[in-house]
Amino acid sequence: MEQLKPTRPSSYLALAIISTIICCMPLGIVSIVYAAKVNSLYEDGNYDEAIRASKNAKNWGIASIVTGVVIYLGVVLIYGAILMAALSNGSF
Repeated sequence: MEQLKPTRPSSYLALAIISTIICCMPLGIVSIVYAAKVNSLYEDGNYDEAIRASKNAKNWGIASIVTGVVIYLGVVLIYGAILMAALSNGSF
């Protein structure tokens, strides 16, 4: 009797690529590595490992986006503070 395959987990490759390009490259690259493993692990019959790689790809992609947003907000706040200081001193 043939064993039923579980549903193929999502690779989250699009999330990984977008988060790498737009947000935080180092964390996005880790997400791409895990996303690339999902399909081959699934086809090899390593279903638990494929699910684990899928979850890791998603988590690293989200971490990349959150890190990118925090960095962008930090930069905006720093430049805003510098601009406010320059305006208050009349040197701008």
